[in-house]
Amino acid sequence: MYLYSGLDKLKKDISVGIVGCGKFISMFLSQYNHLKRVQIKTIIDLNIKRAKENCRKSGLSKEVIKKIKFVTSLDKVLKDKIDIFIEATGDPIIGTEHAVKIIKSKKNIIMVNVEADVVCGKYLSDLAKKNNVVYSMAYGDQPSLIMELIEWAKLNGFKVVSAGKGTKYHPSFEYSTPDTVWKNYGMTDAQAKKAGMNPKMFNSFTTGDKSSIEMAAVSNASGLKCPKNGLTYPPVGVYEIANKVKPKSKGGVTDFEGQVEVISSIDRKKKNIPNDLRWGVYIVIKAQNSYAKACFKEYGMVTDTSGNHSALWRPYHYIGLELAQSIYSIALEKKATGQTKFFNADVASIAKKNIKPGEILDGEGGFFARGRLVPAKKSITEKLLPLGLSGGCIVIKNIKKDNPIKLSDVLINWNPFVKEARDYQKKLAS
Repeated sequence: MYLYSGLDKLKKDISVGIVGCGKFISMFLSQYNHLKRVQIKTIIDLNIKRAKENCRKSGLSKEVIKKIKFVTSLDKVLKDKIDIFIEATGDPIIGTEHAVKIIKSKKNIIMVNVEADVVCGKYLSDLAKKNNVVYSMAYGDQPSLIMELIEWAKLNGFKVVSAGKGTKYHPSFEYSTPDTVWKNYGMTDAQAKKAGMNPKMFNSFTTGDKSSIEMAAVSNASGLKCPKNGLTYPPVGVYEIANKVKPKSKGGVTDFEGQVEVISSIDRKKKNIPNDLRWGVYIVIKAQNSYAKACFKEYGMVTDTSGNHSALWRPYHYIGLELAQSIYSIALEKKATGQTKFFNADVASIAKKNIKPGEILDGEGGFFARGRLVPAKKSITEKLLPLGLSGGCIVIKNIKKDNPIKLSDVLINWNPFVKEARDYQKKLAS
């Protein structure tokens, strides 16, 4: 728990290898000069020039950058003495392949790549156990922070009623594309271009793909249930979370007790709601007896009208700026900051428009499909196409707008690492 105080126990520096040097890692690099006992040994990126420039922009000196080994292929460094790899490519296919190779090389791995984790995380987590290494969520990303709240609640004897995050959502955003994203996101094209923001990636946030992916990760790590028909994004301010994000049978909006849900920072008229949680995470807990309920009131805790449910939230997440938490947790305690334990949830592909045979799907945040959180059993039984596998698929049947896309609707050039992982998980869908 007190990792910083334990740094003097380290007998050597923690050697780190980074796969993919984008925005998340750039944020981590901005903290690197101030971290104790961490040494970046290598950075793997297809564009070494850009990776070095990101290092420079993040505040690393020329001297520090010269000490880092830059390569374009993970295979070139798997035998190097590296304690922890950080997979941050964001590509679910190549990310799975990287993870398998890292784990089989007996290296610990931090999976910034939540897209790969949702597609193949149960297989990867089990593989890590077999190889006696740690497979971990990335602290700083919302799934890990939500898991921290869930673990805290369960450890202290509370019932977890719901857990999730906030975002800016409107039903019309589900049809957002990289061409329309900035208006929906809340900035101009010029502002986005100046900031170097990727329209496809940020469209994933806007259209709901990322929210579905992250809540699938939380469900698969915690065992919490999915909503019956996907996330509903109720517009809820922080002081109303306890009152609203609870089961419908108790006057709330969720289908189940013990469910993931994402709340919106704007209402259905696209107006900002007071005290929103756009950038944060939350949990709703229930008192297990009348004495605990009385304590909620006595100590000024925010509750619902019954007094039985209380909410706890964190207003922000600091993304890569707080990734070191995962590194130190593995190095000092051999513990993950969240990891996949179940295959409860999947993210299915839903057509954003009418799609014709011969068209090629472009994956998360693209023009053709959006993601919907579904129970894993439904995904496997109905043979739905996971959003993480949709990029590059060739459509072979007419698909109507708003219909689920099935595996039989497309041709997939299966990556063998992904195929093995999905076949393994089919048997575990619950």
